[in-house]
Amino acid sequence: MSQDVLTKETNRRQLQQIISGLSDGVMLAEVDQTILWANDAALTMHGVSEVEALGANTEEYAQRFALRYRNNHPLALENYPLSRVAAGEAFSDVVVEVTPTADEHRSWVHRLRSLVLTDAQGEPELLVLILSDATEWASAEQRFEKTFNANPAPAVICRLSDLRYIKVNQGFLEMTGYNRDQVIGRSVYELDVLEQAERKDLAVQRLSEGATIPQMQAELRLPEGGSKLVIVAGQPLDMNEEDCMLFSFTDLEPRRKAEIALRQSEERFAKSFRLTPVPTLVCSAANRQVVDINEAFMNITGFISEELIGKAIEDINFIDSAQACAQLFATLEKAGNVDGQDLKVRKKGSEVIDCVVSADTVIIQDVPCYLLVMMNITERKRSELELVAAIEEVMQDASWFSQTLIEKLANAKSVSSPNLPNVAFTDLTARERDVLGLICEGLADKEIASRLKLAPNTVRNHVATVYSKLGVHSRSAAIVWARERGLFAGELRVKSKK
Repeated sequence: MSQDVLTKETNRRQLQQIISGLSDGVMLAEVDQTILWANDAALTMHGVSEVEALGANTEEYAQRFALRYRNNHPLALENYPLSRVAAGEAFSDVVVEVTPTADEHRSWVHRLRSLVLTDAQGEPELLVLILSDATEWASAEQRFEKTFNANPAPAVICRLSDLRYIKVNQGFLEMTGYNRDQVIGRSVYELDVLEQAERKDLAVQRLSEGATIPQMQAELRLPEGGSKLVIVAGQPLDMNEEDCMLFSFTDLEPRRKAEIALRQSEERFAKSFRLTPVPTLVCSAANRQVVDINEAFMNITGFISEELIGKAIEDINFIDSAQACAQLFATLEKAGNVDGQDLKVRKKGSEVIDCVVSADTVIIQDVPCYLLVMMNITERKRSELELVAAIEEVMQDASWFSQTLIEKLANAKSVSSPNLPNVAFTDLTARERDVLGLICEGLADKEIASRLKLAPNTVRNHVATVYSKLGVHSRSAAIVWARERGLFAGELRVKSKK
């Protein structure tokens, strides 16, 4: 063996002794890519115990270990790290996933850099690959990637060195309508996530410093035009040993739309409340204090808003009966609404009017309130009472009227007497039914006594019993009761005045 060869072998042994104990993996190869040696760390990173298991050269190594980039693209043979260093390429941070072809369920992630040792004449003498185990780092990055993509909160990540977006999750794409290619690679100046931010100067300063950006409102421009109201915040983080900023967002657009809809709804309610000709009052459900009254209410009662707003219904005393007032609000508290309750309402100056009140529960500015709608029926009640009195008077002698007129009068009277006594025609005895039928024919007590061949006192007793059972107090009322039920329609006799 020549002295040069001996010296060369001695130097290699010394080099192997120096690097054998390093925690980083080291592989040595000839210029022709023949694998010479690997330290224990490099062997462990491949799951083998002897250098022969790595293969004799790059080609055999590629047969035993499949290499992929982190984007899952497989490496061609010429792109294997040993091939690249043999071709004279220098690299310092190549990350690959290494999988044994004999066991695809195992894999490691290596970060590699190259080194070429030269001889005294400067010619390449030995190829060196220095490996570090990045499996744990890659696993953590993969977990972050999955978490980032699965997080429903919209987010993007930009690299601070050039302020370009390098990651975007599905939440951001769904919120904005952008696709991934419209975001990745663009700068924060092109897709400005801080546009119209409340404290944009502070946000820009923090971004340039790589410091936390506090939450603030901003307008996010959309790809199809328009914008979306969001809350944006920035959090610095390290990715692949690069300083980055994670922007996260909260979509405020649904809240803004809800607020606009609520405001428009309240405006429509306010307009209808003011313009409706029906007297209307709004009071708080909690303490029954008057919140608002409309013009129609002021017209009918004589009060003005300053006299009522802020005061409790009970203190105003505009409902004439305290018992009716208590019943109204007790029903509202239990059922939430009231439909057509009769109330006597006291106007300013103590005049009392008859009203029908309907009420419902409404929410105004997040506060439960009662909406009371009133209809003045004073004139109608007065007219009905006068009509009933007139009917009572003229029907004292039904024989003076035609059958048609009697039916119309009976029907008119029934309008003002909607609550019929809870009694049936069959509740009367046969004799009482006969008496009622003759009353409906317009016969007086003496004529009934003659027709039925009964004593006048007996007829009067039967008539009194009929009145009592029917809940009436006059012949006309008894006739109305019978006509309301379609009784004796064919027996009503028409008499002409002699």
